Amino acid sequence: MDQIIRIGMDTSKHVFQLHGVNAAEQPVLRKKMRRKEMVDFFAKCPPTVVAIEACGASHHWARLLRGLGHEVKLIAPQLVKPYVKRGKNDATDAEALCEAMSRPTMRFVPVKSTEQQASLMLVGMRERAVAARTQLANTIRGYAAGFGLTAAKGVSHIPLLLERIMVDENVPALARDLFVSLADEFAQLKERLKEIEAKLLAWYRSNECCRRLATIPGVGPIGAILLVMKAPAPEQFVSGRQFAAWMGLTPGDHSTAGKVRHGVITRAGDETLRKTLVVGATSLLRQVRAGKGRNASPWLIELLKRKPPKLVAVALANKIARIAWKMMMAGETYKNNAARPAMACAA
Repeated sequence: MDQIIRIGMDTSKHVFQLHGVNAAEQPVLRKKMRRKEMVDFFAKCPPTVVAIEACGASHHWARLLRGLGHEVKLIAPQLVKPYVKRGKNDATDAEALCEAMSRPTMRFVPVKSTEQQASLMLVGMRERAVAARTQLANTIRGYAAGFGLTAAKGVSHIPLLLERIMVDENVPALARDLFVSLADEFAQLKERLKEIEAKLLAWYRSNECCRRLATIPGVGPIGAILLVMKAPAPEQFVSGRQFAAWMGLTPGDHSTAGKVRHGVITRAGDETLRKTLVVGATSLLRQVRAGKGRNASPWLIELLKRKPPKLVAVALANKIARIAWKMMMAGETYKNNAARPAMACAA
């Protein structure tokens, strides 16, 4: 036991596979344990470094093992996969984790506290409520179209559509009763979403960094909340470009033999955070294209002349991410340097 310098642990609900090596990089521990056995093992084991694949329960195990005196490293699954030698089973996964942790350039996932996970749970509940409301709205529209009734785009037009259905004599009584049930469900979802967003806004008002980030054009309160909750600590990135690349807002690189070939954006990182920034950038572009965006960046105006709006929206989201990283690192407030062609305050 005293010889173990590093342990890779493959986790599941009930079975845990351990792979440990000594200072000579020779395997000295290959063992499968049940949940309670694993906890008892680490309680008796001398302090060592443990690698766990970042997953749903990994933050819980990281906090527990840290409480027992061990150092825990969380590694993203896509960074562990290249070290799996052959096949796919618990033993090879644990060995791959142990090997990946030893690499000097390996990147690790920060361990989240219980408070951070509770905040992320609130964000997840909002995403789920928005998705359920959109699904229900589409269901109502589909049924209403069957009776020749339509409404304009947007969730805000659904209540008016339901009112029209209730007074339309061509809609059978059975259908009207079913639409009443759908209307009640839609109202409940609306109230539930309102309660969740009220809690999110209360969290936003209590966080000074969130309030500063929300002043960036195209971010807003929800975008600021997601940046603070979902993004890792900004000091883990060496530049704003690396921060934007982590979100998947930079093009894929397929260069070879001195030829530079860029593909589509990588879509790495958190999907919700990236989507929110792109939607915010799209909203900002809509104002600029309509002539309502005062003090618009010359860089943005020139890019709109040369590139499609969707591509410009992604490029603007990239800039927003860089600005956010700089503001989080330096503790600065947003300054609108519209006269600077490349929005150089992004770092």
